[in-house]
Amino acid sequence: MPEPAAVAAPGPTPGDSTRTHLAAALGTSVLTTGMLLGTPAAGAQASAHPVSTFDVTLGNTYTRGTITWHDRAVTVAGAQKSVDPANRRQTTAYSLDIHNKQLGYAVTPGIACGKTQDFSFPAYSGVPGGAAVVRICLDDGTKALLCKRYGRP
Repeated sequence: MPEPAAVAAPGPTPGDSTRTHLAAALGTSVLTTGMLLGTPAAGAQASAHPVSTFDVTLGNTYTRGTITWHDRAVTVAGAQKSVDPANRRQTTAYSLDIHNKQLGYAVTPGIACGKTQDFSFPAYSGVPGGAAVVRICLDDGTKALLCKRYGRP
């Protein structure tokens, strides 16, 4: 019986090189896209600060909004309302440590008299890690009318 003829290994055929390059390019593209999707954008990291809501309501006046917790400060933003032009309403924020020691405070730049007024202001704590508690007060420009405490989430 005759010996079977040796079968030669198939050599490159036209188009093999093109398919190889396309496969390599596709693989690189998939890896790059996966790496980009797995890495948070710089802007996403900036918005990673915890946020709490607050509501200090006294009768038909109030201060409401959000507290954004930063490393050495908090940003207090929202709206304060006064229904009577003769009654002034202002918002004060006090930053406190875990022992209730006051680290800093800030007051809205404007006063609401017979209207609703939006505000945003920072209250600095000046210590690494920032405030543990923020006390938000609705006041009349001279004294606190009602205060509530909000802990860092």
